[in-house]
Amino acid sequence: MPLSTDPKTILHEYLQRGRAALLWKLEGLSEYDVRRPMTPTATNLLGVVKHVASVEAGYLGDTFGRPFPEELPWFADGAEINADMWATADESREQIVGLYHRTSAHADETIATLTVDAVGRVPWWPAERAEVTLHRILVHMIAETERHAGQLDIVRELIDGEVGIRPDNGNVPEEGPEWWAAYHARVEAAAKEAAHR
Repeated sequence: MPLSTDPKTILHEYLQRGRAALLWKLEGLSEYDVRRPMTPTATNLLGVVKHVASVEAGYLGDTFGRPFPEELPWFADGAEINADMWATADESREQIVGLYHRTSAHADETIATLTVDAVGRVPWWPAERAEVTLHRILVHMIAETERHAGQLDIVRELIDGEVGIRPDNGNVPEEGPEWWAAYHARVEAAAKEAAHR
């Protein structure tokens, strides 16, 4: 947990923690597994990282008059719907992870340069709430990043059973497969019982 008492530093540390969680979910998996759609809406690990990188470039770039210097073609006029939510066969893991590192570095420069009460404008928000502060956008980006990290927690567990918020912190009881199977069965039984009341 953050030890600083400076509000901007605390928010930045939480954002960095979320970023690390997202990238960790890709580690040790094949090209297929980082890309494969695991839900009916095609949620996949690498696509979510691509999306969060793109969103961070906008919120902590364009919003404060610091546009990210690279073109993001999946946001261009006429781009395919949801193109930021999956990786094409031609987009390598290294390219997308590299993009995330670059958008994060660009965002970190914005954070370092501005005060928490610095004002920006989110051009894609309704006019009546488009004017924002860095504080609000940091909170927004933490929520966005952690929401997607939660999605990746589930997707990764569906792929290979790996869980946790960091490699050294599973954040679940440290029990073996038999305990988890019994626990799963108990939760399923309770769900069925409740459904029949």
